[in-house]
Amino acid sequence: MNHGMGHPLIGDVSDKSMDELSEIISGLTKKLNYAYRIQHQAMINQLTMTLNTYRAEYSVKQDALWKEESGVISGKIDIQ
Repeated sequence: MNHGMGHPLIGDVSDKSMDELSEIISGLTKKLNYAYRIQHQAMINQLTMTLNTYRAEYSVKQDALWKEESGVISGKIDIQ
């Protein structure tokens, strides 16, 4: 799923697990930090768009997991 200002050349990333997404985000963040250190604006722009794509998908998966866990909890606790 390509959200918002994601990178236009990255295809569907919805098949990635949260662990895979986390690992990719971590690697891209290191590269982005390097790009800022050397002040390479084109690289910063590309990495930012790429990170946005993976972060958006991670957020979608995290929200789904939260809703799933909330449903399990609310189904087991009967508060009246």
